[in-house]
Amino acid sequence: MTSTLIESTSPPLNAPTIHRLPNGLTIVAEQMPVDAVNLNIWLGVGSAVESDDINGMAHFLEHMIFKGTDRLQSGEFERLIERRGAVTNAATSQDYTHYYITTAPQDFAALAPHQIEVLLNAAIPDEAFERERLVVLEEIRRSEDNPRRRTFYRSMEAGFERLPYRRPVLGPAAVVENLQPQQMRDFHATWYRPQSMTAVAVGNLPVNQLIDIVAESFAASQRTDSKQIAAYIPEVPDSTPEAPFTTICRDEYTDPTLQQARLVMMWRVPGMTDLPQTYALDVLSSVLARGRTARLIKDLREERRLVTSISVSNMTHISQGLFYISAQLPTENLALVEARSPSRCGLCRPNG
Repeated sequence: MTSTLIESTSPPLNAPTIHRLPNGLTIVAEQMPVDAVNLNIWLGVGSAVESDDINGMAHFLEHMIFKGTDRLQSGEFERLIERRGAVTNAATSQDYTHYYITTAPQDFAALAPHQIEVLLNAAIPDEAFERERLVVLEEIRRSEDNPRRRTFYRSMEAGFERLPYRRPVLGPAAVVENLQPQQMRDFHATWYRPQSMTAVAVGNLPVNQLIDIVAESFAASQRTDSKQIAAYIPEVPDSTPEAPFTTICRDEYTDPTLQQARLVMMWRVPGMTDLPQTYALDVLSSVLARGRTARLIKDLREERRLVTSISVSNMTHISQGLFYISAQLPTENLALVEARSPSRCGLCRPNG
């Protein structure tokens, strides 16, 4: 019997080009055979860089980015996007904020500059700030009414004693109620600079064209007046990783609104600063709870029917991560499930 080795000549599935500009901006570009182009701008700023007295600022600023610049009136950016059938959105997390638009290839050169303009030159007017504060406060209230979010917030407080990951991204209402427009302008001028950004452009345009459009858009939007640079030195929290758990610690809460208990178990694990150490944990999370045949799902939900749901994730923040097991289950099954799962920290049960 003979065998034949066939070598594939097709290009790799992902082959991005990375280009860095003198102003510090990193551009990642790749042409793909889809009838669209996505520009996703990632900033290395989230709630983790906030001090306690401005907790919630990064998320609040995400809202205010869309309130106009000296070139674009409030709402004009959205109208320009929607007029061409494109879409836009944004999100804030502990370690990053990102904004994206998805357009038809022929519209990318016209719309990308608007996305970059609102990011670099947000006006943050006082009246819009006060109106949007009410929107953010309502978002905080709604999150506090959500049992899953309440459980997550309590878990983060139990998982970290010092690191800013223990705080909610939205911030406490009491802090957001007292934030001032000038504080946000200073925060924006400090963090929303090209050297803090990575622009990812992917879609059906040549790579050189994607890079040129993004680079030219940044050049056109950057102001040269000195008022854009704030005389502000942020108070950044200590990001030194916390020591691993050496003993089992337990927090227990009674929540009268829950119909079933929530069981959460956590371990402090390496973060993005020690990336190679996280790969095995990512694989382990899939082995334990990705799909009906995964270990914990098959044992605790499908066969023993002790839990309503169970999930496992390896949450990899920059400074430090948490390996996180979360289950929803009848209260009378708590001891059985905990005994069959490795346990370190976190327990929440319903009233009674």
